[in-house]
Amino acid sequence: MQIIGILLVFIVFVGLMMTRKLTTLLALPMMAILLAAIAGIPLLSDNPDTFTITKGVLAGGAMKLSTAIAGLIFGAWFGQILSKVGITKTIIRKAAELAGDKPLAIAIIFFLAASVIFSAANGLGMVILVGTIAIPIMLTAGLKPFVSGLVVLLANAVGVVFNVSTWAIYTDVLKVPTNTIASYSLVCAVPLIVIALIMIVYYTRKDGKVRRAWAMPLKPEFQAQDSKNVRAIALISPLVPVLLVFFLKVDIVSAVFMGALVTLLLATPKRPFHVLSSALVEGIQDVAGALGLMIGIGMLLSAVTAPQVAALIQPLIEGIIPTSPLMYILVFTLLSPLAIYRGPLNVWGLGSGIAALIVAGGMAPVAAMLALRIVSNLQAVSDPTNSHNVWIADYTKTDIIETLRKTLPWMFVAVMISMIIAGMIAF
Repeated sequence: MQIIGILLVFIVFVGLMMTRKLTTLLALPMMAILLAAIAGIPLLSDNPDTFTITKGVLAGGAMKLSTAIAGLIFGAWFGQILSKVGITKTIIRKAAELAGDKPLAIAIIFFLAASVIFSAANGLGMVILVGTIAIPIMLTAGLKPFVSGLVVLLANAVGVVFNVSTWAIYTDVLKVPTNTIASYSLVCAVPLIVIALIMIVYYTRKDGKVRRAWAMPLKPEFQAQDSKNVRAIALISPLVPVLLVFFLKVDIVSAVFMGALVTLLLATPKRPFHVLSSALVEGIQDVAGALGLMIGIGMLLSAVTAPQVAALIQPLIEGIIPTSPLMYILVFTLLSPLAIYRGPLNVWGLGSGIAALIVAGGMAPVAAMLALRIVSNLQAVSDPTNSHNVWIADYTKTDIIETLRKTLPWMFVAVMISMIIAGMIAF
């Protein structure tokens, strides 16, 4: 009866999240409490050594992803610094100047430039900042609204692969070292970049080009953009944390600190201490929702890895764990659409808990980490529940479901190629 109750909780809450009846922010802690209660974990105990719902699941779970939470905060801080000193806007302007008035060239160069920006900082705030500058330029150059939004979506997905602040969740959940995560990034990124470039060329040519003026009203803060560019050497700043982690094996928080210091030295803003302090506050505001999700993920992790719950779930998980490279490739490729709509392969939802159980069941942590990162590429581009997908669809006046329909087959191919490579080298 207990295992039926646990499966019922999984199915009901996945359904509630996928139909958007309940937000993931609330669903995850509620699932954690219910799973623990069904498995017989007590709510309270006089014995301080007893694992309880209040102490082990809620209090302990809230702190479980502390490394990932710190990485997210400092990553958002770094992104705000880049924005405040003018580096983000300068990269977009340079990209527009470099591409001239050729729509396809503009789309490709904006894709590459925005990918670099998003590798330093992502999240809805950064997508809005880049999108409100780049999308009107692409539309004015003649690209269709769908293609203009697609360029930003694809760039965001590529940037996330290299964004060091997002790697910490795999360290916390799967205990994979940061330098190992970094060393496998190209497996996730190269097929995605190739497919993204093919998509941009295909949709630019298929949908045709219409030269017109962009008439969407801009917000006051964007109308008052500073037209002055920062010096060229400062444009390498977004890459500094990534390079430090890749080549010098520096931990994530330290890499971001050094990236911020290099940024200030190269860009030399007039009020550096004000930039640092205001960027921290605004950066935390940008990732407040993601921080809440991480706390909920930590609670769910604490619940599903508790001995009482794991003993019930483990036999089921062991029955579906791939035991050969071919099955590893097939299972995670065919099930990759389960990453969208906050499904069970979404690392920002149930995916973290399931990954922890898969590793506990015998799969190598690196193989589990790669599978989750690869299916995240599909989720980052196609998922209609992403806040950045919603904003881009609204800003470009396009249909968010049409974006899902047009991008899902391409992302499925990108996932399949990456999974084949992962199956050969990491399983």
